[in-house]
Amino acid sequence: MFQIKTEDNRLIDAKLKGNFRLKDIKSTNPVSVGDFVLLEENPEGAAFICEIEDRRNYIVRRSSNLSKQSHVIAANVDQAFLIVTINYPITTPTFIDRFLATTEAYRIPTILFFNKIDRYNYEDREYADALAHLYETIGYTCYKISAKETEDLSFMQELLQDKTTLISGHSGVGKSTLINRFVPGSRQKTREISDYHNKGMHTTTFSEMIEIPGGGYIIDTPGIKGFGVFDMEGIEISHYFPEIFQFSHNCKFNNCTHRREPGCAVLKAVEDHYVSESRYKSYLNILEDKNDGKYRDAY
Repeated sequence: MFQIKTEDNRLIDAKLKGNFRLKDIKSTNPVSVGDFVLLEENPEGAAFICEIEDRRNYIVRRSSNLSKQSHVIAANVDQAFLIVTINYPITTPTFIDRFLATTEAYRIPTILFFNKIDRYNYEDREYADALAHLYETIGYTCYKISAKETEDLSFMQELLQDKTTLISGHSGVGKSTLINRFVPGSRQKTREISDYHNKGMHTTTFSEMIEIPGGGYIIDTPGIKGFGVFDMEGIEISHYFPEIFQFSHNCKFNNCTHRREPGCAVLKAVEDHYVSESRYKSYLNILEDKNDGKYRDAY
């Protein structure tokens, strides 16, 4: 069952029309939050989705249950906010890089927000500064924030205005707390992270599109534990790492995979610290996924 907002601002529940399910759909969810759809309503008042309009863009990951299928996270988005935490819980650079590679592939501008800086010790803050510097050098906008009520986050409200924004990240990084600040009436559930495992616990159980007062929408999805990339050809993967792609133009071979080929400019850039080792390892990790057909849930 899907909840649809109509052009006349009604919210109605709708099901997929029977023959819709027979189409050759490669994703586990043929209809995604953010889709524009055509509805049919019968005399009894039941509504059915009979067609999905062409998507302007979408963001997809490999389904954790069916590795040969995809799961569309959201469609028709203007930008993505990736909320990450150095601690409480830990977000790994590998997860960040997989998410960024996917948004690069589907041309979705992404901003990184390092949340919970009020909780960090000196080492955590140093690491947050280093990571933010790394991604800013590559070209991504980064902010270090605290979702606490006392912090001024009006700049985030301005970034959200009149746009459709996907807010994503692990469970427990503070997505729901942030959304409650931007849309006070949304009453998103929040919950403390598990102290024992230092991991977040799911509070959002389904994807939802939330209207922002004054214009725009937030797409809120359940916290993502792992991010298996999908539908990337091996030779294309380096294209979604901007700094690696930049150096790849100088490689000796056009089909260089940047692993062990002679005359590889990317390997030289890693050696000379123009490309970070963490980003290079993330690139290799995605390449191994593609070659081995594996899904690594830890990322």
